[in-house]
Amino acid sequence: MSRSEVLHLSGTVVLDDEREVGDAWVVDGRLTFERPAGGATTRIEGWVLPGLVDVHCHIGLAADGAVDAATAERQAVADRDSGVLLVRDAGSPADTSWVHARRDLPRLIRAGHHLARPRRYLRHYGRELAAVHDLPGAVHDEAVRGDGWVKLVADWIDRDLPGGGDLTPLWPDDVLVDAVRAAHDSGARVTAHTFATESLDPLLDAGVDCLEHATGATPEQIERIALLGVPVTATLLQVAQFDAIADQGAARFPRFAARMRAMGARRHAHVRDLHDAGVPVLVGTDAGGTIGHGRIADEAAELVAAGIPAREVVAAASWRTREWLGVDAITEGASADVVVFDRDPRRDVRALAEPSAVVLRGVRYR
Repeated sequence: MSRSEVLHLSGTVVLDDEREVGDAWVVDGRLTFERPAGGATTRIEGWVLPGLVDVHCHIGLAADGAVDAATAERQAVADRDSGVLLVRDAGSPADTSWVHARRDLPRLIRAGHHLARPRRYLRHYGRELAAVHDLPGAVHDEAVRGDGWVKLVADWIDRDLPGGGDLTPLWPDDVLVDAVRAAHDSGARVTAHTFATESLDPLLDAGVDCLEHATGATPEQIERIALLGVPVTATLLQVAQFDAIADQGAARFPRFAARMRAMGARRHAHVRDLHDAGVPVLVGTDAGGTIGHGRIADEAAELVAAGIPAREVVAAASWRTREWLGVDAITEGASADVVVFDRDPRRDVRALAEPSAVVLRGVRYR
């Protein structure tokens, strides 16, 4: 389909939590609720949602680090064809700014490099800072380089601890405060990778805007996260791999392995506790490392299995997170970025795995 063709979106067009309409049209790549005068239209019928959002995704990254542009393109196409039309990239060693010029690829909000310490994160993934006090300046650099977000690695295994390695924070508390302030002063928000219990309170004290994983959160910390209104990206597909991660280090680092196994085992209860406390739980696949792209439906199904109602998961995977990221959903004059299903995914989340149509910038790709 070319941008000059008119699409008629018919059935149930979901605008947000409370509002639905029966019809919308795509004219010159834009959405309208006014029926166009005359001319042929192509009708697409079903449950029409604003394009899905993967809020923790790594276009340009694979298990061994940065990938070439052709591989990054394939990753982005897999996301698009799954119905993901908006990606918040949660850190990448590759410069993927070229994606912005590609109208056939999902909209991309980049967070720049992961910011970490030497030997305190996955090799070839992050920008490794020799001194902890370099963090605020690096945050400023990545805020300028990215699209309004910065990604911190807040904790990782410290292999040099007496008695064996375990998760520990990477940054002193005062440096975290300065780093988050540097991001905010640069007009950017901060999200942080965190597994460890010990990292959470300093991150919240510093004013972090989002948490990734947050698997070590205690009941008291969950209540605090909820009170502050800080969203958490659950990444259940990733947390399901904690047993395998533990196996790799169990012989040398038994404390670390035991902690990872415990967090992996209670991943569903943890996410349910976050939701029940009122924490906004975001939908992110963590694709691009060891997880393939295009798996938003699998992540959503895991959240439902954890006990979050399908209606809440679908809202988080679509219009709610678009609003939080400052990107239009289905509104008059907005870019026509929608995904269509033959049945309502708010009733059966498995429907997310079978989009009948994907329309990005007014062009149908599926």
